[in-house]
Amino acid sequence: MLNIVLVNPEIPQNTGNVGRTCVGLGAKLHLVGQLGFSLEAAALRRAGLDYWKKLSLSRAETWDDFLSQIEPNAQLTFFSTHGQHSLWGWTFEEPSYLIFGAESAGLPRSFYETYKDRLVRIPINKEIRSLNLATAVGVAAFEAVRQLELGLRV
Repeated sequence: MLNIVLVNPEIPQNTGNVGRTCVGLGAKLHLVGQLGFSLEAAALRRAGLDYWKKLSLSRAETWDDFLSQIEPNAQLTFFSTHGQHSLWGWTFEEPSYLIFGAESAGLPRSFYETYKDRLVRIPINKEIRSLNLATAVGVAAFEAVRQLELGLRV
């Protein structure tokens, strides 16, 4: 199973959209840290549509709590505009966790040093700083699914 992790997400519409993508991929969504909205938010439900009730969802209050809940051999891949590695050259392994930071701040500062060898960037035109969170999750998740051959209906 593919795992999508949002650390300190701020915008309910993005999280709802990511949840819908997770349902479409058979992926699990992990929400970690401080949320900028309630899980009961109308915008979250609207973006996730009726798929939200089908979502495999996990909630961890802290990063350490999250780490204690996952497999010890899990591949953690952190997405950032500061990534040393391009998504196009990255190899995903199972079990795989794709980790994204907050819309306005990115990943927590300490991650950039702790996980510097696991930082991956999505190639984009230099005219913009970054992609929308939900778009970035979609791009990265579908590449991971393609590589891992997770058997989606085509």
